[in-house]
Amino acid sequence: MIDLLKKTLATGLGLAVMTRDKVEELGRELAKTAKLSETEGSDFIKELHQHADSAQKEFQSRIDREVNRVVEHLHLATKDEVMALHSKIDELTHKVEELGNRG
Repeated sequence: MIDLLKKTLATGLGLAVMTRDKVEELGRELAKTAKLSETEGSDFIKELHQHADSAQKEFQSRIDREVNRVVEHLHLATKDEVMALHSKIDELTHKVEELGNRG
């Protein structure tokens, strides 16, 4: 039963959106319900934390990919592109000022 629950939580958004405290609380409750020894309970909680961390990273990665896809689809400038434009504007502004000072 515990394995099934682990798989269910790990594959869904459950662990990805849970805070570390909630994962800890869930782990303690499940360990108590399953009547796990202290060592087994501790190992179970540690494993839940690892699954939660992994699920959160995967969830964030999916969000990042989707946001990038939407930005590309909308043809919006990225932060790097805007920064490059600012640099170019500064460079050209300096050149214009230099030319103005010569005349």
